[in-house]
Amino acid sequence: MDKKVKLSFNIIAIVCILLFCIALTPVTLQNDTFYTIKIGEHILENGIDMHDPFSIHDLPYTYPHWLYDVGIYLIYNLGGMPGIYLSTMVLACILGVTIYFANKKIVKNDLISFLLTMGVMYVLDGFIAARAQLVTYILFTLQILFIEKFIETKKKRYGVGLIIIPIIIANVHLAVWPFYFVPFLPYVAEYLIAVILDAHLMHKLEMKIINSRINKLSKKQDTEEKIAKLESLRKIKEEKFEEYKEKQNKRRENPYKLKIVRKDNVKWLIVIMIICLFTGLLTPLGDTPYTYLLKTMQGNTTQSINEHLPIVLIESTFALAIIVLILAILIFTDTKIRLKDFFMLGGLILLALMSKRQLSMLALLGVYSVNRMLCDLFDKYDPKGTENFMKIISSGFGRIITLLLVVLICIVIYKPKANDEFISSNVYPVEASKYIKENLDIENIRLYNEYNYGSYLLYEDIPVFIDSRADLYTPEFNGDKNKDIFTDFVRVSSLSVHYEDIFDKYDITHLIIPNNSKMNLFVSKDENYKELYKDDHFVIYERLIK
Repeated sequence: MDKKVKLSFNIIAIVCILLFCIALTPVTLQNDTFYTIKIGEHILENGIDMHDPFSIHDLPYTYPHWLYDVGIYLIYNLGGMPGIYLSTMVLACILGVTIYFANKKIVKNDLISFLLTMGVMYVLDGFIAARAQLVTYILFTLQILFIEKFIETKKKRYGVGLIIIPIIIANVHLAVWPFYFVPFLPYVAEYLIAVILDAHLMHKLEMKIINSRINKLSKKQDTEEKIAKLESLRKIKEEKFEEYKEKQNKRRENPYKLKIVRKDNVKWLIVIMIICLFTGLLTPLGDTPYTYLLKTMQGNTTQSINEHLPIVLIESTFALAIIVLILAILIFTDTKIRLKDFFMLGGLILLALMSKRQLSMLALLGVYSVNRMLCDLFDKYDPKGTENFMKIISSGFGRIITLLLVVLICIVIYKPKANDEFISSNVYPVEASKYIKENLDIENIRLYNEYNYGSYLLYEDIPVFIDSRADLYTPEFNGDKNKDIFTDFVRVSSLSVHYEDIFDKYDITHLIIPNNSKMNLFVSKDENYKELYKDDHFVIYERLIK
């Protein structure tokens, strides 16, 4: 293709991706961002002391994304909430452009890479936030690019990059550090299967048995006839084996559906993977990268938090669309799929079905496999189709139409949140927090609050009962089997136990709860509680029982 056309298309593609990522970036901050700011401030003032200063429970804390927390606090200290919004926008743009370049470098089809990048960013809309995961999305994208390029070229810089990435993850977002090794597995599995197939172990075993029998017979007398028969048998076996190898090679070159490709550079990738196993030690958090996920899985937080719950396939448009697309291509066309892509997509779909949050990984890491399948489809049925379409887009009229279409889509996406505030008073107790700080002794009260807005309270320097650092409040992390704060919160918020039992256990003196909560229906009629404050969304009570 003409370099001028390609350059023009890439410029249009990058501009469109940047506009789309800007439009997708949410204005209103998520609850995790508030504790991120305060933790970053605390680390800069006190260091990583492995102790939580923000709750009423006196708990140990592992600081699982300490480096990101420090970075966000520095941005907040410099530019406030607008600075955090701008940084999220920049990271989203970097992610979008990185996904595009990784796709076009790996699959080498600019048009399909552009369209899939826009699709991936749209799927990631709900995951774009001022959270550590946005940085790790960029790192996982680079990981796939480095793996593919290392296998293709064996250049050292890609190997070095693959070792540096898990070091960054261990300090920026160690909860996903074990997941770093998952994308290696499809490549390793395909290589090992190819090696086993190429080893022809059964044939070698047969030849070894025949040769052994010949050697034994050669030491005896009057065995020439038997040896001749065995040698004839060996020759027949060798001839049949050569025929079998030829047929196998033809099948490998043109399989029915599943392509197995042996890439010998994968053995060096395995070495890099083993080296990376030790990168979890390169953090001030000790062995936490190795234990954090295990402790999380042992706890019950994944059963109670929405993003950790399994998806209902019929309710997940994206997961359903991906499964239907893959099946349609494989069933109704002559398109083949690489074994590693089959493993990658199969594993990611399984993870997505197990946990809603893994939909982001299906989009982020599965896009390259889908891209390869689509490129193979177009190469077979319309080899010049994508090139011709790129020429149309790269023309003067095409550039105008493309930009106008993308701008229109961006306006539709951004318009509903144009008037959003950085901190939504509908979601977070903004005015109620002011009342608490002005009228209550926050150093001595023991406040009960709910999960979704605890992070905002601690951002306002109000000690909390619980916040969205769910694992902090489980016995797997605090080491006390009798201190399962998260479970107690779930039980009392769902009213599966009488709230007084939990409040007695933790010596609660005050409550801040949503007006429309189930608990408020009971507390508002309970003579042991005095209403101190009420607005359109939250109510504060003093607990009169001592």
